[in-house]
This record gives sequence, structure tokens and C-alpha cells, in this order.
Amino acid sequence: MSKKTINIPLGSQHISLLEPVRFKFECENETIVGVDSDVGFVHRGVERACTTKFKYDAIGYVVARICGLCAITHSLSYTVAIEKLMDAQVNSKIQYLRTLLLELDRIHSHMLCLSHTAESAGFEAMFMRIMGDREDIMEIQELLTGNRIQFDYISIGGVNRDIDSQRAKEITLRLRELEKKIYGYIEEFENNWSLSLKYKGIGRLSLDEAYKFNAIGPLARASGLAIDVRNEIDYLPYKEIGFEMQLHTDGDIHARNSVRLAEILNSIAMCRNILEGLPDGDIFTKIKGKPTGEVLVRYEAPRGELMYYVKGNKTAMLDRVRIKTPTFASIPAFSHIFMGENYADAPAILASFDPCLSCTAK
Repeated sequence: MSKKTINIPLGSQHISLLEPVRFKFECENETIVGVDSDVGFVHRGVERACTTKFKYDAIGYVVARICGLCAITHSLSYTVAIEKLMDAQVNSKIQYLRTLLLELDRIHSHMLCLSHTAESAGFEAMFMRIMGDREDIMEIQELLTGNRIQFDYISIGGVNRDIDSQRAKEITLRLRELEKKIYGYIEEFENNWSLSLKYKGIGRLSLDEAYKFNAIGPLARASGLAIDVRNEIDYLPYKEIGFEMQLHTDGDIHARNSVRLAEILNSIAMCRNILEGLPDGDIFTKIKGKPTGEVLVRYEAPRGELMYYVKGNKTAMLDRVRIKTPTFASIPAFSHIFMGENYADAPAILASFDPCLSCTAK
């Protein structure tokens, strides 16, 4: 049979990618032989606004609106950068509460990714089931912060709401119930043909390729690349609350699903340890002065390393706010993985990346 070459766009209006990015595939019959990507559809000017429109003490609430899925990671990264510029220290209770929200963010983000993976596999029932169970996390976040999405929980010098013993007990019970459901997901993703078994070996990124394309987050860990910012930083108590890096070696769609499921279980365990061992102390420390100098802060967002570069000049307006998001850093690996795959598998491969273009189009 003669080969027929055709160019097929995926995004930004494609049903599998309703985000401001476009992949253009060159296909020979059903096989993808060329990939071009364009992430330049939207530019919101957030970085520019942070240095021209808002004072430094308001920017934490601005960057929280870059993304609804990892709002806590964005606001925390900026806030810690300012605290470092002002030589401020916060107590253990504040650190524990911040970490609690950070891991809850990771859980609901991973659950959203897994639901989309199920949807791309044609398993609508599992999609609805995961999205329904994700409401448990959204309700926990609302109990803690007062909001479901834009939390506005973290402030320079602390957090904006405390937690009492009764609420901590209620959240712990909810997390235990969710943990049981996650084990049910693992059973499905390990043994159900529609979800992962038919995707074993599809969309594979080898360990060498993960190094070559500087893969991060679950994408890297599914290929056996042991990289996780939580394992490196010392300004959050991850070593005290039971963090364990989750790795796989196959690097395919199934492996990425498995890593995210394992990370959800570890995040639930860490959240329970935080609630059961929450230190005493105030939730806010007053900080004086203005930020001066420059600093780089790294955190592990649900999709990988999030970096904030902040430069102050002893005034209320900053000189520079630069944000490097995990999805943007992963585009080269995304493009490479599609090569040689069947176009019919492209939506499932894309869902397993868990791209967040809201962060990228900042």
C-alpha cells in the first residue's frame, strides 16, 4: 500500500486539547513522522503586571490566578521568594499548613489528569467516578481556606486561616475514605484493558530520552529519572512528614498513570501526618521592610519543577518577576514522544502528559 502524507492539527480547538497550544502532526498513513508545536496563542502579561501594576505584597494573590490547578504552588513560590529577600523566618506550624495545602493541590490535580486519561480511553464511567471523588478534595480545601479554587490562603509571613482539632479530625476521616477509593483506581488501572493495559508501550520516553529532553515531574519519574524538588529543598518539612519519591521504569502511558496514583497515596499519607502532628504556634509572623536583592525559588508543582526568580530594590515595586512553569519546560519531550506513534493514540498520550497551558500562557 502506498504511503499517504497528511498534516493534522491537535489543538487549540481539538476536543482532546481545549487549551491555547497547537501540535501539528505530519502523518504517513496512521503513523506520526513529524511534530511541530506552537505555544504562543495567548500571552496574559502576568510577569509585566507584577512589576508595573501591583505592589510586592499583593503579587502573591495575582500569581495564584495563573492557574486554578496549582494556585497554591504559585502563591507559595512567590511568597517564599519575598520572605527570603526580607530575611524572614516562619515557624513550623506555618510550614506544615503550607505543605498541607500544597499536597492537597497535588492530589486534586493528579485526579483530574487520571480522569482525562480515562475519558481519552473511552471509559466515561471512570471519568465521572474520579471527578465525583475529586469533590472530596475540593471540599477539604474549602474547609481549610474558604474557597474551592482561588484559595488566597498563603500570605507573606504566614497563612490566612488556622485549623482547629475538630476540623482536622474531619479532614483526616475524609482522607481515609479517599485513600480506599484510590486503591480501587489502582486495581482498575492495573487490570482494565480500556484504561492502561492497551497503552503499555505506547507514548514511551526512555530514561536516556528523559535526560536528553530534561524531563521533569511525573513524566520524568515514570521513566526512572529520580528527580523531585521535594527531595531537595529544606524550607518545607518533607523529610519529617513521610515523603517518598515514586518511580517507574517503563516510561509509557501506563507508567505515568501508575506514578500519579502512587503519588496520590503518598500525598494522602503526608496530609494525615501533618494533621496528626501539627505543631503549636501562630499562623502569622509580622515582617518589616522591603524586599531587596534577587532570589530563585523552586517547588515541585503537580506537573514538575516550578521556578520563581524575583528581584527587589527596597521599594514596594519589584524590578523583576520571572516564572518558569513545568509544562513549558516539557514541550520538547512532549513533541518527541509523539514520533512514531499512531495518530489514534495521540489524545491518550497527550492526556498522560497532563499539560497545563494556563501556567504556560502567563
